[in-house]
Amino acid sequence: MDPVFLMNNLWILIAFILVILMQGGFILLEAGSTRMKNAGHIAGKTIFTLGIASIIFWAVGYGLIYGTSAGGFIGTSDFFFGDFTTVFDGLAGSVDFIFQLAFAAIALTIAFGGFAERAKLSVYIIFAVLFSALVYPVVAHWIWGDGWIGGLGKQDFAGSTVVHLTGAMGALAATILLKPRIGKFNKDGSANELAGHNQVFTALGVLLLWVGWFGFNAGSTLGVDDAFFGFVALNTQLGAAAGAVAAMIIAWIAIGKPDVPTMLNGALAGLVAITASCAFVDPWAALVIGLIAGILVFYSMKLMEKLGIDDPIFALSVHGIAGIWGTLSTGFFATPALAEMNGGNAGLFYGGGLTQLGVQAISVLACGVFAFVASYILLLITRGLTGGLRVSEEEEIMGLDISEHGGYGYPESFQPTNTNTTAFNSSNTGA
Repeated sequence: MDPVFLMNNLWILIAFILVILMQGGFILLEAGSTRMKNAGHIAGKTIFTLGIASIIFWAVGYGLIYGTSAGGFIGTSDFFFGDFTTVFDGLAGSVDFIFQLAFAAIALTIAFGGFAERAKLSVYIIFAVLFSALVYPVVAHWIWGDGWIGGLGKQDFAGSTVVHLTGAMGALAATILLKPRIGKFNKDGSANELAGHNQVFTALGVLLLWVGWFGFNAGSTLGVDDAFFGFVALNTQLGAAAGAVAAMIIAWIAIGKPDVPTMLNGALAGLVAITASCAFVDPWAALVIGLIAGILVFYSMKLMEKLGIDDPIFALSVHGIAGIWGTLSTGFFATPALAEMNGGNAGLFYGGGLTQLGVQAISVLACGVFAFVASYILLLITRGLTGGLRVSEEEEIMGLDISEHGGYGYPESFQPTNTNTTAFNSSNTGA
C-alpha cells in the first residue's frame, strides 16, 4: 500500500484525537467559568451530548454535508455511513468521516455555551439531535460540501464560519429565549458579575483547547504532502498568541487591571479568527488577525452586557464576533500564491480588489442568519416538547447538579457537616 496514503490517514486520525480532546478543554473552561453548584452538570452534559452528536452525524449528518448535492443546498446520500472501501479526497472514508464528526461535535458544544446554568437537561438532549441534523450540516454543506457558497470561492479553511459562527448563532438564540440568569442584571439594566468558581480550570481548559486546535487547523490540510500542516500550525500559534497578548493589554488600559479571564478569551478569539485564514495568509498577517481578535473580544464582551445578553461562557464574543472577523480577514490578507493553492482569490491588500471580501461577507450573512433563525425555531419546538426551556427559579438557585442529577460535582463542598459524628470522634481521640 502507498506509504503516503497511510501517513495521511494516520495524521488525520491523530488530528481527530486532538479535536475530540478539545471537549475536555470545553469541560474545564465552562465548569471553571460558572458556579460550583453547576460543575458536575456541565461536565456530564458535554460527554452525553458528544454521544448524541456522534450518533446523529453517523446516521444523517455526514450524508447531509457530503452526499450528492440537491441544488447546492443539502446532501442527499451516504446516510448511515459504513462503507470501509470508500476513499474520499485521498483518505479512507472512515478516517475522513470521524475527523468531520469531531467538528460537528465542537459546533454543538459552542452552541451549548448559551444554555449554561439555566437550561433543562431534556432541552440539551432534544436540541443536540435537532442542531446536529438540521443546522450544522446545512452550513457545512454550503461551504465544505458541494454547496452554493463553496462554489463562490469561499475561504474557510477549518471553520471560523462553519463551526464557530454556526455554534455562536445557536448560543445567541438560546440566550435570547432562556433570558438572563437570576441575579445577572439589576432593575436599572446594570450587570453583576457572576464569577466562575475556578480560574485555574478555565486556564487549563484554554490550554487544552489551544493544543487541540493544531488538530483542528493543521489537521484540515487532510494530509502530509509538502508538510504544509507545519505552516498552518505556525499561523495558528501566532494568531492565538497575539489574541492573548492584545486582550490582556487592552483590558489593562481600559479597566486598569490585567484581567485574566479577558486574556484567556483573547487567546481563544485569536484561535477562532485564524481558523478560517490559517492556510491563506502569511505569518505577519496571522499576528495582525490575532491582535485584532483580542481587542474585539474585550469590547464585544462589554457590549453584550450593555445589550442585556447573559452569555456565561462568552460564546457570542469568542466564537461569534471573532468568527466573523476571521472569516472576513481572508478578504483582506489572502496572498495570491496561497489563494491559488487553497481556493478563492487574493485579498484586498494583495491586489485582489473586493471580490474575495464580498464572498466572505455573503457567507457570514447567509450562514449567520440561517443558523440563528433555524436554531431559534428549533428551540421553540423544543420548548413545546419539554414544557419550557428553563429550570424553575428554585432549581436554578439550588444548582443544576442537585436539581437535575440528584448529586453534586463537589459533594464535600455542599454536604452539611455531621456535628454529632465530629463530637464522637473528638471525644474518643486516643482511646
